[in-house]
Amino acid sequence: MTQTTTVFNIDAVVSAIRGVLPPIEFIPLHEPELGTLESEYILECLESGWISSGSGYVERFENALAEACGVPYAVATVTGTAALHLALVAAGVKPGDEVLVPSLTFVATANAVTYCGATPHFVDCESSTLGIDPEKLGEYLERLAVLDENGLTNRVTGRPIRALVPVHVLGHPCQLEALDKLSERFGIALVNDATEAIGSQYQGHSVHAGQRFSVLSFNGNKLISTGGGGALLTTDESIATRARHLSTTAKLNHDWSYDHDEIGFNYRMPGINAALGCAQLERLPELVEKKRKLADRYRTVCAEIRGVEFVEEPEGSRSNYWLNAILIAPEHQDQRDALLKELHLSGLLCRPCWRPLHELPMYQNCPRMDLSQSIDIGGRLVCIPSSASLSREL
Repeated sequence: MTQTTTVFNIDAVVSAIRGVLPPIEFIPLHEPELGTLESEYILECLESGWISSGSGYVERFENALAEACGVPYAVATVTGTAALHLALVAAGVKPGDEVLVPSLTFVATANAVTYCGATPHFVDCESSTLGIDPEKLGEYLERLAVLDENGLTNRVTGRPIRALVPVHVLGHPCQLEALDKLSERFGIALVNDATEAIGSQYQGHSVHAGQRFSVLSFNGNKLISTGGGGALLTTDESIATRARHLSTTAKLNHDWSYDHDEIGFNYRMPGINAALGCAQLERLPELVEKKRKLADRYRTVCAEIRGVEFVEEPEGSRSNYWLNAILIAPEHQDQRDALLKELHLSGLLCRPCWRPLHELPMYQNCPRMDLSQSIDIGGRLVCIPSSASLSREL
């Protein structure tokens, strides 16, 4: 039997997405799913009086998080950006360095680089994963940089290239193995920005497994939330120790004396947030399954409309589908904003992809490779409602 498809038009796309969702007047892009367990743990934290970083819930959350993500150590922070900043510092990024980051990512990835006094160096993505294209990047570095006993240096700027920050865009795992090999080949640190990818798997394992530097975000719009928060995950005890020290203003341990041995940061996660995280983390497998169920429904309806492609998890991976998204065919790209307007008018708080970072005013003069794929995808991608709770009505 031949499947019938609808020719692309805005009304058809809006109707298809609306048909997947419950008949609610207003549906946000993503909201947390909270229950009685979250209330129970938060109340327990409040009653203890230990609501800040000295709470036992912080260590409890870190231990549970490390186990869930397949790493030995976790350091909980106030935001995912703070975790990324700590990871870059621990990886040796210094003022005057360059750090390779995708242009197609949330601005925090580049901002954390600038907090180190370093310069973002923008690299391109690939359509199959939305993450960094390792083959294209390898060819670019061969032309651009020189590797010697002093490390990797940009021939054009004369600055050291210190690290590579791949991002698992929308929760879909990027080509982590190839990027790991690339970082080893060029002698640069890999800092794994998995802020959107808790619960996602690459080649049968957590996207954090085996990584010296990996970070998460628990913002209110993430799969599991602590209200605001993040974490640095690592396989290296010395990195965890240093990150924890830096995140507590580099204060030396003492019963009463305030002594600090270097410039640190006030980045530790408060206990009340960690209590919420403990409850959310217990529900992680359930939440991932709900997200994947919602993705299956979107995939089905998108297959019925020509000119619309549902963004699938890459081959060999298992995505958490943090944000479901569609790609509009190039010939209909000029209708993206009109589609977004109609989606909003119908009560669906959809979003375009982030503006490619090299186009933002503060980053327009940063070094970059050819970014044609990032520009193309950035102009055609639309994120659609993705809350785990939406799967209940399916």
